[in-house]
Parts: sequence; structure tokens; C-alpha cells
Amino acid sequence: MLSARRDLTQYTRQRAECLRLLDQGRSVAEVAGVLERHPVTVRAAVHRFEEGEVAGLPDGLRPGRPARPLGAENRAALGRLLDGSAQARITWTVPALHGWLRDERGVGISADWLGELLRREVWTRRSTRSASKPARTAARPPRRPRPPSSTP
Repeated sequence: MLSARRDLTQYTRQRAECLRLLDQGRSVAEVAGVLERHPVTVRAAVHRFEEGEVAGLPDGLRPGRPARPLGAENRAALGRLLDGSAQARITWTVPALHGWLRDERGVGISADWLGELLRREVWTRRSTRSASKPARTAARPPRRPRPPSSTP
């Protein structure tokens, strides 16, 4: 069943599900209600199928520059940096990591895309303390005792 395949995008599976329900004899309005979509969306799936069969269901290429992945070597360097920082109890922010990748590795991806990649990986769990705050080397001085209150 095409709508159950996990290698397809959410929208392609949704279009396949529209066609499956329509093939069972349901109306466009019923399918739209079941899938919580607008009837125009259901009709658009039908038109895509009529024009290109199953190959017409996935989205086409989007305009613009194609995304450049981070790459295995840069991912490994980023992993080493974050592992070492976690051992030193240092936290990196996404903008700081973006700057490090740009300056040290020459990687030109956006901070938003880097944040998305980090959320997909396990790296978000490696941080413990902000890198902008220096570590305390001396113990905090003891607090002065409060004067006794004189309320009756």
C-alpha cells in the first residue's frame, strides 16, 4: 500500500490516502472530512494522479539553490567539538556553532539549517553549561546572617 510507505513524504502519503479513500467509493467531501483537509486538496491529488499516475503524486523539484549537506567530515569535526565541550561542561548555542563552522571549517550553511540538523542528531543532549559564562574557580563567599526581625 502506497500510503503506508515511510520512504515517502507526508504529502505524498496524504495524496495516496486520498486516492485510496476515493477508490473505496467515498465522496470528495467525505475524504476531506476524514483527512481533515480542504476538498480542493483532495481534488488536487486526483488531478496529480490523472496527469502522472503514481509518479505524479510526489512533489516536484523546488526552485532555488539545492541544499548542501554538512558532510561526513564536518559532522565528525562538529561531533568531536561537542564531545570535548560536553566533557568540559560547556554549552554551545546554534549561532556560536554556526560561526565556528564558518570560521574554522569554511562551511556556509545557515544557522537555521544547522539547528535543524542538530535537532535531528543526538548532539542536543551533550550540553550542560553556557560557554559564555566562565567557570567558577573559587567558592562563593558565605552569606551574611540576617538581622533578627523585631516584629511583635
